[in-house]
Amino acid sequence: MKKTMFDKIWHQHVITGEPGEPQLIYVDLQLLHEVTSPQAFEGLREKNRQVRRPDRNFATMDHNVPTVDIFNIKDLISKKQIETLAKNTKDFGIRLAGMGSKDQGIVHVIGPQLGLTQPGMVIVCGDSHTATHGAFGSIAFGIGTSEVEHVLATQTIWQTKPKTIGIHVHGKLSKGVYAKDIIMGIIAREGVSFGTGYAVEFYGDTIRNMNMEERMTLCNMVIEGGAKMGSIQPDQTTFDYIADRKYAPGNMEKAVSYWKQFYTDSPDAFDKVIDFSVNELAPFVSWGTNPGMAVPIDQPFPKIKNEEDKKAYEYVGLKAGEKANQIPIKFVFFGSCTNGRLSDLIIAAKVLKNKHIKNGITALVVPGSRKIKEKAEKIGLDKIFKEAGCEWREPGCSACLGMNPDRVPAGIHCASTSNRNFAGRQGAGSRTHLASPAMVAAAAIHGRFIDIRKEII
Repeated sequence: MKKTMFDKIWHQHVITGEPGEPQLIYVDLQLLHEVTSPQAFEGLREKNRQVRRPDRNFATMDHNVPTVDIFNIKDLISKKQIETLAKNTKDFGIRLAGMGSKDQGIVHVIGPQLGLTQPGMVIVCGDSHTATHGAFGSIAFGIGTSEVEHVLATQTIWQTKPKTIGIHVHGKLSKGVYAKDIIMGIIAREGVSFGTGYAVEFYGDTIRNMNMEERMTLCNMVIEGGAKMGSIQPDQTTFDYIADRKYAPGNMEKAVSYWKQFYTDSPDAFDKVIDFSVNELAPFVSWGTNPGMAVPIDQPFPKIKNEEDKKAYEYVGLKAGEKANQIPIKFVFFGSCTNGRLSDLIIAAKVLKNKHIKNGITALVVPGSRKIKEKAEKIGLDKIFKEAGCEWREPGCSACLGMNPDRVPAGIHCASTSNRNFAGRQGAGSRTHLASPAMVAAAAIHGRFIDIRKEII
């Protein structure tokens, strides 16, 4: 019987339980951050339990951290959560990339960056965008706080195996079109619930030609289409990325030999297949209050079909039939676990080089980790951004979500490289428009979205 990569990884991790029912599966790696872990650790203390495998857990601080004057945390709840994580990891013997440390960064950025994320693993975190790690050929998904406690205590989790969708992505991307446009295009076409109850695997020649950072962008946002998990078969690109990283296997040859078993036998093994050609794909921009409310840059916003559309237009202050180039951009955000990696900053800097953002626009550039920040500064990206009028910040989740000082003011339209455009996501009353780093950079210059394919980049 033909099997998917997902089937093979899942089978190796089942401890007990019947197919079709919740099964107890082993967790290879749990990533922790300051927001969803305090109650879990407190639960361990109340029950007088220890962490089963401290070496299989790794923590960092990202959601609440300031990106200016990082040790001056004014919000008392944020300060308490960060201090609590530091104490909890020390008390239970868990590795921590703490405030200001060389390994600190967004949890879904540093996992791959440190070589913690590897093929064939089951990876969990109390954060919905954990699917990012599936780009390495793993099963990775977000869990709730009570489940975080269960994993800490047992290094296992109860899960019902989902069905599988294979998304066949093929063709050649036009200049100015990126991985962010692919996933936004898929969600816009298929809807925000097409993946509900499924684990998704991306495959095809377009995927094979992608670097790891592009693959992570796809898997990161697949949850916005309703899927809990997204993955990509590991290949030489994957193996080369992991090699020589801090927590990479000591014997890479042996590890690669093991990793090569994780592949899908045939597309016939998927429960469902979606075909997506990128040959004619255009840059996408979101107009509404979920990632499915997005259009190609050259197409008008859709007609109102239901009450949800009506409310979305009212919230963002736009009208059906208008186009993305009519959105008055006043705030710009480069960063997040979707597009805060070095390659994303390089793309944005290429557009901004020798140019200046439009007067009246606030532009934040927030690297996904301290190592990315250092690498960017080494090649002069920080100078390009600052000379263009942008603010060069310290790493963190920043303006992706309104849990730290970096918030978009009410009523302001923000061009953002992040993953969610929910009402209030970037601050109370904020109006978020998702796009690729290149599109966001161009919007910063012009004060509106333009078709980046027509710019010299």
